[in-house]
Amino acid sequence: MGEIMIKFALSLLLAASMSVPAMAQSTITRDKSAHLIESYRAYIGRDDLYNSNGVRLTEPWQIIRQDRANYHVYNRRDRGDQGDSFFSQAANRQGLESMLQDGSIDNDAGNLIVRGNVWIQVDIYGRGDTGEWVDVHVSD
Repeated sequence: MGEIMIKFALSLLLAASMSVPAMAQSTITRDKSAHLIESYRAYIGRDDLYNSNGVRLTEPWQIIRQDRANYHVYNRRDRGDQGDSFFSQAANRQGLESMLQDGSIDNDAGNLIVRGNVWIQVDIYGRGDTGEWVDVHVSD
């Protein structure tokens, strides 16, 4: 008899939970006081796909970071790469992963960057000189 009551109680709980509307997922809202700090366009070439030790990079943020290190530190620039002042600072390049996690890049763009031979547009947002997020787009 106890087992039947437990099953009955569980079925009532299940039925009740199905009639309650689901909670909406939260959405990320960006602080309106943040502004576009800087934008640049760069070509992701072969040199950008490998770190300084020759190891193949596998994440879009790693490749974008390497592109900026190649541009600012190693003077390895692809034709048409635009400069930027924000990622000329090593600390800002180190923060690129978290800035991209807070920003946006769609899966297709990320996959194209990992393959290489693609143009990207990077928009850096924040307050003052402090970057908070980047939005990355693949362009023609």
